[in-house]
This record gives sequence, C-alpha cells and structure tokens, in this order.
Amino acid sequence: MAPRLQLEKAAWRWAETVRPEEVSQEHIETAYRIWLEPCIRGVCRRNCKGNPNCLVGIGEHIWLGEIDENSFHNIDDPNCERRKKNSFVGLTNLGATCYVNTFLQVWFLNLELRQALYLCPSTCSDYVMGDSIQEEKDYEPQTICEHLQYLFALLQNSNRRYIDPSGFVKALGLDTGQQQDAQEFSKLFMSLLEDTLSKQKNPDVRNIVQQQFCGEYAYVTVCNQCGRESKLLSKFYELELNIQGHKQLTDCISEFLKEEKLEGDNRYFCENCQSKQNATRKIRLLSLPCTLNLQLMRFVFDRQTGHKKKLNTYIGFSEILDMEPYVEHKEPSKSQTRKPKCGKGTHCSRNAYMLVYRLQTQEKPNTIVQVPAFLQELVDRDNSKFEEWCIEMAEMRKQSVDKGKAKHEEVKELYQRLPAGAGLSKCFTYLIFYIQQHPCEWLQKWLDESTPTKPIDNHACLCSHDKLHPDKISIMKRISEYAADIFYSRYGGGPRLTVKALCKECVVERCRVLRLKNQLNEDYKTVNNLLKATVKGNDGFWVGKSSLRSWRQLALEQLDEQDGDVDQSNGKMNGNTLNKEESKEERKEEEEELNFNEDILCPHGELCISENERRLVSKDAWNKLQQYFPKAPEFPSYRECCSQCKILEREGEENEALHKMIANEQKTSLPNLFQDKNRPCLSNWPEDTDVLYIVSQFFVEEWRKFVRKPTRCSPVSSVGNSALLCPHGGLMFTFASMTKEDSKLIALIWPGEWQMIQKLFVVDHVIKITRTEVGDVNPSETQYISEPKLCPECREGLLCQQQRDLREYTQATIYVHKVVDNKKVMKDSVPELNVSSSETEEDKEEAKPDGEKDPDFNQSNGGTKRQKITHQNYIAYQKQVIRRSMRHRKVRGEKALLVSANQTLKELKIQIMHAFSVAPFDQNLSIDGKILSDDCATLGTLGVIPESVILLKADEPIADYAAMDDVMQVCMPEEGFKGTGLLGH
Repeated sequence: MAPRLQLEKAAWRWAETVRPEEVSQEHIETAYRIWLEPCIRGVCRRNCKGNPNCLVGIGEHIWLGEIDENSFHNIDDPNCERRKKNSFVGLTNLGATCYVNTFLQVWFLNLELRQALYLCPSTCSDYVMGDSIQEEKDYEPQTICEHLQYLFALLQNSNRRYIDPSGFVKALGLDTGQQQDAQEFSKLFMSLLEDTLSKQKNPDVRNIVQQQFCGEYAYVTVCNQCGRESKLLSKFYELELNIQGHKQLTDCISEFLKEEKLEGDNRYFCENCQSKQNATRKIRLLSLPCTLNLQLMRFVFDRQTGHKKKLNTYIGFSEILDMEPYVEHKEPSKSQTRKPKCGKGTHCSRNAYMLVYRLQTQEKPNTIVQVPAFLQELVDRDNSKFEEWCIEMAEMRKQSVDKGKAKHEEVKELYQRLPAGAGLSKCFTYLIFYIQQHPCEWLQKWLDESTPTKPIDNHACLCSHDKLHPDKISIMKRISEYAADIFYSRYGGGPRLTVKALCKECVVERCRVLRLKNQLNEDYKTVNNLLKATVKGNDGFWVGKSSLRSWRQLALEQLDEQDGDVDQSNGKMNGNTLNKEESKEERKEEEEELNFNEDILCPHGELCISENERRLVSKDAWNKLQQYFPKAPEFPSYRECCSQCKILEREGEENEALHKMIANEQKTSLPNLFQDKNRPCLSNWPEDTDVLYIVSQFFVEEWRKFVRKPTRCSPVSSVGNSALLCPHGGLMFTFASMTKEDSKLIALIWPGEWQMIQKLFVVDHVIKITRTEVGDVNPSETQYISEPKLCPECREGLLCQQQRDLREYTQATIYVHKVVDNKKVMKDSVPELNVSSSETEEDKEEAKPDGEKDPDFNQSNGGTKRQKITHQNYIAYQKQVIRRSMRHRKVRGEKALLVSANQTLKELKIQIMHAFSVAPFDQNLSIDGKILSDDCATLGTLGVIPESVILLKADEPIADYAAMDDVMQVCMPEEGFKGTGLLGH
C-alpha cells in the first residue's frame, strides 16, 4: 500500500500537463480511482492513512472474535460488596476521616462499652410503631449515643462489606475534607461521651467511660532536706509518651515516670521547712484502666517553619505489655524492682500514634454482645435494602450482557457488508470530528459501547461551494450504500455524500495552483540568471532588495493561500461555525504584512528616496516576477523619487542645524541651570534676593535632554507651569511641602534666569515665592507668599489621592533590614559607603529612547506652544514623580521583597522567614518606630507603603520546651475542632 503522499502525487500527476480550462470529468474520475485504490482485507495489519477504502484496524477485532461477557458492562459484581464470613465490617473514608474510623473500630471492639451503649434508652419512639418499623421513613439518630448504637449494630450484624458513617460525622459537625489531630479527637469525644452518659440512671451505663478508660496517678514531690513527700492525685484517660530519642515503648514509659530534679531557680517550696529546697518530682502510677490508651507524641513543633512536623521514628512494642513494674502497690512487691518482660509478638512502626491495650484477667471474657431488638430490626431492614440493591445490580449486568451480545451479532454482520467494493457509485461518509484526530474515530465510537455514538457530521469535508472537496478524500472512509442506509437511519447526520458531490471548481483551481508551483522552480532559476545581467539605459525597473531575497517564498505562500482558500470549508466544523473574531484578526495581520515590492514604498505611496533599499532589474526579470505578483507596485528606472520625501529630508537637515543653534544659545544663556550649579533653596533662602521663581522639574529635565542631544530631541517650547496648578489656577504645594517631600517636583529659578526664560520659552503661568518682613519688633517675622495662592481643596484632594495610591499597590518593593541589639547596621553619616554594589536596573533612571515624545510637551518641528495639561494628566505625572522621588537606595544587609497592599502581616512574615531564616514567632517587626503585631492586618492598613524599610529584630531561640509550646499556641493558632459538636458540652 502506497503512503498518502505518494498517492496524492499519483492522483494529481495529470494536473501538471493539463491546463485548467482543459480539465474534464474523465480527469476527475481518474484522480479518484487512484484515491480509491482498494484495500485487501487481511493484508493490512493496521488502518492505512489516506486510504478511504481501508477499514482495517478500527476496533473490529474486539467484536469479530470470542468476547468475554464482562466486557459488555462496567458494573462490578455486587457480591464483592458483601461481607465475607467471619470477617469484620469496614467504614467508608469520607475524605479525611480516617482518624474517626480508626477510633470507631477501636471503641466497637470494646465489648463492655458496646454493651453499655446498647443499654442506653433510645428516643426513636416516633420511628417505632408497635412491634414494627415505619417502612416509608428512614431512621435518623438524634443523639450521639443513638448514632453509636446504630453504627455498632451495623458493624456487628450488617451484610455489607463496609458501612457509611456520614450521619455520625455530620452530627459532630466535622469537616470531612480536613485532617485533624487524632489524639485531640479521642480526648474531646471521650469527654463528650462521658458528659452525655452521666445523665443516665443505670450506673453500668453512667460510669462506663471511667470504668473502662480512667486510671489514676500522682505527682509526687520529695524534699531533699527533710524528706517530706507531697502528692497531687490526678485521673487520666491516656498517657502521653514522648518518642523522640527512643526506640522501644518501655523506654518511653520509663522516661514518662522518671524523676525530675528541682534545683536552682526551680527549687520547691517545702511547707515543712518553710523555705525553698532542692527536691525531686516524678509521676507514680496508682491504678490502670481496663483499656489503656498510650498516645505516642509524633508531632512536635518546628521552629524553622512555624508548624508542627511529624516524627517518623520507629518504635518497637509488643502485643502484651507488662505494666506491673510501673504501678505502685500499697505492700511493695518485687515486681516494682524488676524490669518489664517483653511480650510475644513484637512489632515495630514509624506511623503508629496510639496503642490500645486491654487488661488481662483470669476470668473468661464475654465475647457475645446481643444487639437490642429495635436495633436488630433496623439492621435487618438495611440488609434487605442491600439485598434488593444486589439483585438490581445483577439484573443491570444481565441486561448489559444481553445488549452486548446483540450488538456483537449486529457488528459481525454489518462489518462484512461495510466495504463499498469497486466502482464510484457508492457513498462517502466523513467519519471524524476533528481533522487532527484519527480518521476512523466515528467508526471506532460506533464499535465502542462505552461511549454514545454521535450523528455523522460531514460539514468539515465540504469546500466553499458546499461540495465535496478533493483534498478531503484522504481523511474519509468509503462505505457501501447498504451500510450507509443503516447508519443514517439509526444515527442521523449529514450531508450524505456520493460521487455526484465532487466539486469540479475546486479541481480546476487545484490544477492551476499545481501548475504554478511546478513552474516556480524553473522561473526561480531564470530570474537568478537574469539578475546577473547588467541593466542598460532606462529599460530597468526598481525592486526592493528585501523582496528580491524572498520572492520565491512569497510566491509559494501566495499560491498556498490560494490553494488554502479553495481548501477552506463552508465555514462550519462539526456543525459549529468558525470563530469570526479569529478570522478578522488573521486577515488584519495578513494585511499588515508587506507584499512584494512594497518595501520600497514611502509613506506617501511613492518610490522611496533611499537607493540602498532597492535594486535595478531588467525588463525580462520584472516580467517574470510580475507573473506571480501582478498587483505589485511598478517603478521604471526613470521614475523620480517622492518629492514630498525630498522636501522633508531637506527640512530635516535644516531642522537639525536649527536645533543645534537653539541648544547652543539656550545653554549659553542658562549655564547654571544646565549644569545644576549654584541653585537656590527654600529651606536656606538666599540673602541677596526676596523673590524666587518656580518651574516644573519635569520641564528642566526635558530641556536638559534637548540641550545634550539637539539632533535627536525636539526643542522644548513652553515652560508648562500649568502642571503645577490645579484646574482653578491655584498652587498645589505649600511652602513647607516645597522644602521637603515636594522639593523634587519643582525647580527654583533666580530672577535673572527667569528674565532669560521669558525670552527663550513660552510662559503660560508665572509662579513665584516672595519673602516679606512683617511686624515692628526686632527681629521681625518673615513670611513667604506664593503667587498664585495655594488652593486648599485641590491640595487636600491631591494628598488623599496620593495616600490612596500608596495603600492600593500590587507587586511593590519594600526592604527588610535586620538589626542587632536594636542598632541599625548603617552609617548614616556616610551613606555612600552603604549603597549596594548590586544596584538593580530599576534604581537607575530609565532614559527614554532618543526622539521619544513626552505627552505633556509638544515637540513637533513647527515649534507650536505646549498643550495645556489636564488635571488627570497632572495626577498621573505626580504619581510618576512620587515613585521616582520615593525610591529607596538599598544598603548592605537589606533584602528586597515584593508585596501587595492586601497581603497580611502573617504572609509577610513567611516571606521574611524564607529570606532571613527567622521563624515567624521570633520576628519583631517595626516601621518608623511603630511595632507591627497584628498578623491578620493587611500591609496597607499597617502603613507599609512601597519603598518602605521594615526593621527586623529576631528573638533568641527558647530552650524551654514548655515555653516553646506556649509560643506555638500564641503565635501559630490552629482552628482544630473549633465550631464542631465536640466542644458543645
């Protein structure tokens, strides 16, 4: 079988010698006969790409052989959900509720606790009517005890392999998606259960929690001076054992009971001695419960991350735990002095966090606990529902198998009659949903029962004339008329295509494109040879050098576009219209691309004046090129260049000379302003003048740029003082602000300089500050008066806007400086020694590209006046200058962080932790003397603005573990079981 590319060449080989107007129906049928080369079934091992007749490898092998009945359905055997004989019932994990299921199983296996719960009176009297249960109503436990009763009854006698504890979890108000501390859950639930059962009249029920889980120990303190022993009795429901540094459970118990010395500052006040004395303290086990819960403390606090981390320490423990040596008796025995015996069946685990041991007694334990009658009736009803479900699932499996067998016979019969055979009078069916996918997808979906079969969609194989496109034959499958009738009747779709749907217009256009493509290679060689010849006289034509280098590629792309236009469908793909917006964007991009010889067009549509961009070619070469680009602009060698461009070129040369002259004159007239020397200062008013004039610093910077590079920048024609005034004509700055934060927005001008500025520039507004002496006393009071006067309303609005901008930033830079002993490591007297050598690019002034125009200054060649700036533009300008003026120079020891105004202080501390390796609870942060302590507050509300410097003082590590736990509770609060039913009591 020939590959698709070889088939395509063979099918269209006649087009290379036949003119488009000579194409006949015989040529078309010849092409399609080659396309429809028959595929012999049994020879192909896989589906032949590009062959419409090949129907091999589309999934038929699954149906043609013997089929396992289980392949006809995706329903598991319901008996797999049935409880096996002599096995326990499991609990469904609802997401992260494994800790709940673990304790439920442990408590269920405690027979005494289960029996006591069964004895609890139930409040389901409304549900039970007489001796039977209401069939139309599901049982819903109302209390925690009733939930445990129902769960334990199901765990004991259910026929299911596992049951769902959703009702119990929901009653406690637990979040099924949040992993909780299992030990904390055990403590809280036992406390809740004990409180609930305390209201029962039956003592066997009321005291069951204490009888089963409660033990007693004493904190014993012995004075080393007088030997007095004091005891503090305490009950316990579990022993919390530290596992860090231990390998055996017995070692953990020994550490729990070991003596602690009370010395130095930790001495004990002895009531007998009436003074502080050295002493020893330890825990003595007085009595053990029937069920001993040992909590292995696997979670410790990590100071580096500020979170708990798990200890994966291996701990060895035996199935039988000898606790005799650890328990204090009233006549002391030898067992207290011997070491504990190692029981049989030793285990080792790195994940176990709780060990439960049952007290061994001489009496034979009662292993039978009877389920109360009303609970057993509920279990029987649930078992009946389960059996009904099993029968229903089995019936669904049987129906699926029967349906699959019927489909099996149908496919075997229809697949034999699927091929169309020889001839052209059969049906074409387009069988894919996306051209990029496998061409047999529709047939594969028809053969695959797991997915529904969609209607046949042939729209994507239609040309722009709504007929069958010749190039779509290779991605179609040709089937018999018999099979087509069945497919269209069952699944619908369309349009239904036959040989009569073939598009002759597309064939003719394809013929023309193929001929041009074939001719292109020869013409390329011809043009190259013609370009070698020297052009004489005025017989040549101007062609762009860039166009000459790429004309073959441009011609090929143009032919492909023409071929692609024919190849386009009728605007639908699988029944969906094409994206119009994408088509518009594509057309716009194509229009923006330069066509052949457009690279020598000037902006006025004439021949450009630069001869370096074009070349003279002969008339024969131009004629060849014109065959491929008939719409290309034509420029004979005698054509003159664009007259307008010549005028502009001359004007440009004159303007450059004029700019140099203007720059030199202005530089000579204002030397100190250009060199920024001997400038006046408001905070230190000069004695030799009472008047200073004000211009925008922005005007001064733009003027200096022009003077430095007059040929690359346009001259500044206007002072533009309106940028410093509000819409009402009032000044936007106070005298005090101009001496501090706003000093970088203005430039002070000497009276002599101002006279020269008035001659050189257009002055829209005069702004000056006058110093006057008032009062008769000596020395008199000095006042500074501005003209025009300050506009209080606009000044206040500007300040509010500035503060708002500083509080609503995103991805801004702040600096964190770590201090030692409350002293900044910075030499304020010599700040230049502290500047970081790795100064970032943003710390450098961003120079604009040469010739870039500023929106506030009209720098056209005509030298017209500057356009008046709006108040909104002034605000934008203010923001730009504020950002520049507030830029902080990073010093050694500081680190820059990217933050946002809505970020919390806690999130900032995490960033600081990664930058300085200081845990969040060890961080003391301050800004401008203000302590930052509210972890939930945002940086914007705390007054942290861009370029701020935050001081970090790190606390020393805390060695005391008890203090470390306190820090954990204060600095890293956890929700835990807050808001659940476990805390309701």
